[in-house]
Amino acid sequence: MSLKIETGNVEVDVLLSYKLSYKVYLPENYNDASTTFPLVLFLHGVGERGDDLDLIETHGLPKVIKNGKTFPFITVAPQCPNQEWWSRAEMVKCLVYLVKKITKMYNVDSRRVYVTGLSMGGYGTIALANERPDLFAAALPVCGGADFSDYSNLKSLPIWFFHGSEDDEHPASYSEKIYNALKDQNKDVKLTIYDGVGHNSWDLTYDNQEIYDWLLSKENSGENNKLSNVG
Repeated sequence: MSLKIETGNVEVDVLLSYKLSYKVYLPENYNDASTTFPLVLFLHGVGERGDDLDLIETHGLPKVIKNGKTFPFITVAPQCPNQEWWSRAEMVKCLVYLVKKITKMYNVDSRRVYVTGLSMGGYGTIALANERPDLFAAALPVCGGADFSDYSNLKSLPIWFFHGSEDDEHPASYSEKIYNALKDQNKDVKLTIYDGVGHNSWDLTYDNQEIYDWLLSKENSGENNKLSNVG
């Protein structure tokens, strides 16, 4: 059975009008029956912004899927507009709206929704998880950082940080700072530093089956799961 890819757009009115184009990658065994699937939101880096949706397959999870790897989850990969930044408040609101829309449109297991991203998308991953930790079962930021210093909203969310020790664009200290602030209060936070690796720590990360096993092992259950009652 061949991979099924769908595209779409969401228009969000948050102070200004924003339009996000996206691709949805469906599992080979996806159907419209009663089976539900985990959802992974992937946020690309700054070089893939714009209006050419194929750019999102340059790096990271969409590239892995394009190259033939199959996964037992739905992937949604939006494209950030030119001159925007995933971690900006307006973009975070757009991403929240997108997650809720995809959850309604597809057979998504609301207990198993995850967010990951690289570089600018790593920033977006942390910002989105911090803004709405209730929506996600886990977060996996790669060579990112944060534009804020209060990480208290992340104290209960499973997070696995990845960074290259020689990253000269977003130094590894960006991930180390957040990890060190969380490790004493969050028992499910991890940090992997690739020795001798520069900014491209995403190839090693997204080619590693262990990260997908880790994500899928996490569930967001109970009263904190705000997606279970999406209307």
